[in-house]
Amino acid sequence: MKFTLKDYQEEAVREVLVNLKKASRRWHEDGDKHAFSLTATTGAGKTVMAAAVFEALFHGDDNYDIEPDPGAVVIWFSDDPSLNEQSRFRLLEASDRLSISDLVVVQNTFQREALEPGKVYFLNTQKLGKSSLLVRGHDPDDEGIEKDGQIRLMPDSRSFTIWDTIQNTIDDPALTLYLVLDEAHRGMRAATGAGEKSTIVKRLINGRGSVSGIPIVWGISATVERFNAAMTDMESRATLPNVVVDSAKVQASGLLKDTIILDVPREAGQFDTVLVRRGTDKLKEISAAWEAYGQQQDDADTVLPLMLLQVPNAPDHNDIGKALDTIFAQWPELPAEAVAHVFGEHTTQKFGRYDVQYISPERVQESTWVRVLIAKDAISTGWDCPRAEVMVSFRPARDRTHITQLLGRMVRTPLARRIPGNDRLNSVDCLLPFFDEASVKDVAKALMSGGDGGDELPGRRVLVNPVELKPNPEVSEAVWDKLLSLPSQSIPKRHARPVKRLTSLAHELAMDGLLADAGKAAHAEMHKVLDGARARYKTEIETARKSVLTVEGKSLKADLKGGGMSFDDFLEEADYAVIEDAYRRAGRAVSPDLATSYSDYLARNEGGTDDLEAALIDAHVTIGALGLVPEIKDVLEAEAEKLANQWLSRFRVDIKNLSDERQDVYRQIREMSANPMDVDLARPSSWIQPTTIREADGTEMPLPTFERHMLCDENGLFPEDFNSWEGEVVRSELKRPGAVAWYRNPSRASQDSLGIIYEDGGDPKIVRPDFLFFVQQDDGTVVADIVDPHGIQFGDALPKLKGLARYAESYGEHYRRIEGVAKLGEKFRVLDLLEPSTRAWIFAATSIKVVYEGNVATDYLP
Repeated sequence: MKFTLKDYQEEAVREVLVNLKKASRRWHEDGDKHAFSLTATTGAGKTVMAAAVFEALFHGDDNYDIEPDPGAVVIWFSDDPSLNEQSRFRLLEASDRLSISDLVVVQNTFQREALEPGKVYFLNTQKLGKSSLLVRGHDPDDEGIEKDGQIRLMPDSRSFTIWDTIQNTIDDPALTLYLVLDEAHRGMRAATGAGEKSTIVKRLINGRGSVSGIPIVWGISATVERFNAAMTDMESRATLPNVVVDSAKVQASGLLKDTIILDVPREAGQFDTVLVRRGTDKLKEISAAWEAYGQQQDDADTVLPLMLLQVPNAPDHNDIGKALDTIFAQWPELPAEAVAHVFGEHTTQKFGRYDVQYISPERVQESTWVRVLIAKDAISTGWDCPRAEVMVSFRPARDRTHITQLLGRMVRTPLARRIPGNDRLNSVDCLLPFFDEASVKDVAKALMSGGDGGDELPGRRVLVNPVELKPNPEVSEAVWDKLLSLPSQSIPKRHARPVKRLTSLAHELAMDGLLADAGKAAHAEMHKVLDGARARYKTEIETARKSVLTVEGKSLKADLKGGGMSFDDFLEEADYAVIEDAYRRAGRAVSPDLATSYSDYLARNEGGTDDLEAALIDAHVTIGALGLVPEIKDVLEAEAEKLANQWLSRFRVDIKNLSDERQDVYRQIREMSANPMDVDLARPSSWIQPTTIREADGTEMPLPTFERHMLCDENGLFPEDFNSWEGEVVRSELKRPGAVAWYRNPSRASQDSLGIIYEDGGDPKIVRPDFLFFVQQDDGTVVADIVDPHGIQFGDALPKLKGLARYAESYGEHYRRIEGVAKLGEKFRVLDLLEPSTRAWIFAATSIKVVYEGNVATDYLP
């Protein structure tokens, strides 16, 4: 793969491969057919995951412990050829083991007796429709096909229809046909309804007439319900567990924008021109912000954002022309050719006095000359454009479904990563001139809850008419330095591979010029570890070598005359293939790269012969033996983890001086650890914050504001919707002597949010304490306090408190106070987590209420 998969992507790929392997075995052994889906929210990288699956399926993959399937054939099926083309492009973009010739778009001229193994064939409903040349002649009832008894008349001298080809592929025992249903578009959602599209999908799944159903069906879907609906009518087919990607992990990954900003008029009236002008200003502002960021980062890709004008399905072209007049008047420097459309009419359109050319949706992202894109709803699903940062929708309030669907295509971050501490660059703007605030709440609700086509994403915020906050000029650098010195934690990786992590780290350190020949140094250290393990486990390795060099078995001897049978043991020397198989399996344990370098090392230093080939084979035997001694893998991984952590600590300051993009690479490597790792906080530069709250009776009320926050509006204030007692804690802490600033720790996963590991049900999770307060002491030094208002009514309240206590045990020297505050009745109680006896009580507790009611807690006094 060209990309390093996110943790959740690796988990999903592993589970998909398990299902495919199981389904393939059951098909070939028992003729059983199976189906399952990969369900992941928009922007999760489903096509990237599919690329990793295809690589492993066709070529094998040691990371997933899977052998190649030499007979694997894939049909990728969707409703739209342009979507297929986009999927094909993304597969090529993500994979370094799939070539252009492996990804075949089936055209009308396609003709094969059977599909070829090791390839992905792209089909769509139009290619399988009755009028398509690919199918004519298959069904004797097809309109326009002459019949002569049992003889089929094939057009264009064809020998096979596409249905013949599919059936021949299914019938070939050497082949395994997999059907990938790309359901994240309108065609598949209608698969269970009436019409030809439904018939085609059902025929692929269930079969009909002389065509049997495809053995293995893998649906790629945004929701489980969507796939289950498509599978409603399937016949004689078992289901395997659906692979469901945790949407919270997707949001935490940084692949998706954190915030959707909805702008609506605050009063009734015709405000389309006003909001088009405002949208243009936003496009100019975000363009300038990206340009400044690119210059600041030096090596960052230049992002050229665009604005979407979403119009009704039957738009007035003159109205669109007036909108373009407004845009060019507001931004005279914008080139006239920077406008394009994606209407179903694939021709140049006249909008007022402007001639606007057509562009296919899948080309918009790469066509950076497009800065204004005019669209209906044809691209509401199955298409996305990370450059789309602003949308002005001329749709009326009743069309909120189309708006939420299109917004769902705009959530990918342009650089496939979160910009540290910058809400402005991690957000998307949507301006709705024909909505009132009541209707826009429905859009917000749909986007956050998954209704109306929006995908639920914990951590994503939808804000209406918010304000941008900037660093408070009254906060000293000493306070910022203190904030950035506080240790944050990351969730450990479930399937950690420490040797691979070390190798990746070495590659990046060498690339950044921080450690010359880091790869060689890393492998040299691991060679020493393996040398030591060979001495320590000498006896076990000798036994394992004999196992590698010999093949044991039993032969059956039958006495035909007497009718008796006996089994005799036999012992044969292993041939080269057996040795290489043992070597390759060991390589999965120690990593293929390290297995290669260590075999070369052994052959050069311990070969004892002029025959290098013989020495290399002997080295492969040794490595094969190492793989049979489990303790060696444990020792190796422990030392690899240790060296990687040492290097991360050694080069910590140098890494912080790199660009955000490069720092993000090291952050991902750090998080590949099997253990919780410290991560640095990023300095926030822009936050987007709501300013009003909607009461139950529909009235809007301004949010309470607070002084001395580290980010503030132009008046030095920070608006926030606290519950009553959280606000009391903030006001109380700001009254303390020496209090100079405070920080509302973001509750979402971002680099400017302090995270603390806790365990809940055996799974590691992250708690983000609410508040950090900063106090300047008499000697001028700045100290930090964590004060976390702790609601005890939640089921995870005690695990979170225990996590905070463990954090205090490990990092207490960084703080003056770490306290948990809870409200019991009308009284506030506080726990001093820097006190060892308090922590001991918490660790032993089974009830959080008992802890706060006990003697280790005291009354919270401002």
